[in-house]
Amino acid sequence: MLTDNGGCYRSRDWASACAELGLTAKRTRPYRPQTNGKVERFNRTMTSEWAFAQLFTSEADRRAAFPAWLHTCNHHRPHTGIGGHPPISRLINLPGQYS
Repeated sequence: MLTDNGGCYRSRDWASACAELGLTAKRTRPYRPQTNGKVERFNRTMTSEWAFAQLFTSEADRRAAFPAWLHTCNHHRPHTGIGGHPPISRLINLPGQYS
């Protein structure tokens, strides 16, 4: 599991959870956001297109809107990094794809 160097990723709880799941925890170099570029870009997109794209009256409303936004992002929204195609077009092992 590659994470940044946030305090939550240096905690005993995090180490314990990784061990329980059989994950090897690795951290990026400090002050090097390029290493986490894809995650950082997704967080930016998520912030601008979902979390703060409209005024939500409650956190529950914001959370309720997330699944629909995520579906749109993964199935319909063109991504420039993959030639204007949605990420779902890159999957080759979808359930039921092979008979």
